[in-house]
Amino acid sequence: MSIEDNYVIKIYTTPTCAYCHALMDWLDSKNISYQECDATREPDMKTVPVTVIRGKRIEGFDRPGIKKALKEAGLWK
Repeated sequence: MSIEDNYVIKIYTTPTCAYCHALMDWLDSKNISYQECDATREPDMKTVPVTVIRGKRIEGFDRPGIKKALKEAGLWK
């Protein structure tokens, strides 16, 4: 099992993306664990942040979309 298998949530970010940092700060404030991934190493990433929750991809800092995916994954009450 790799470290990636331990995370239900992956966030693809870049170092200079303000929305990426805002998303991670928001998840941290909710005590939700995630794996940060370097979007610059993924040639198909056209926008950031990209959040993947159990295979569901959400582009941008879309709080309603992320909350919905978290609820569906049983990670949001």
